[in-house]
Amino acid sequence: MGTDIKSFTIHDLPKSKRPRERLQRLGAESLSSQELLALILGRVIKGESVMVTAQRLLSLFGNAQRISQASLEELSAIKGVGPAKAAQLKAAFELARRKEEGLGEKICIKTSADVVKLVRARLKDKKKEHFIYLMLNFCVDIMSTLLICI
Repeated sequence: MGTDIKSFTIHDLPKSKRPRERLQRLGAESLSSQELLALILGRVIKGESVMVTAQRLLSLFGNAQRISQASLEELSAIKGVGPAKAAQLKAAFELARRKEEGLGEKICIKTSADVVKLVRARLKDKKKEHFIYLMLNFCVDIMSTLLICI
């Protein structure tokens, strides 16, 4: 009785229910975390839906925040992820962090609240104390930052 049970794939879904098509039609904010992860991961294990792998990540880590905090080794150990997909996930979360932090924008520091806004995204996932050195020019524009792990 060698009955093979095949997992459904994205292509088994009606086009209107597929994550990519839903994103195009309704916007990224309308997708679940599982669907967003599936889009980032793309294809995973032959014969297994990327939706299953995305759900596996959410089940093991609990939420996207905890997935973003996972190490490459932890992510790579998950069935269907491996080193390449783990790197894709880490890169996507890093882009999100940089967007939240506003990297690439000219930032002028006028108050301590400006500093908090700048460093909050960078420090919120850290498990140890960190020291950030901000280098400012005469006009109080940030020239560069240096993160020192303590």
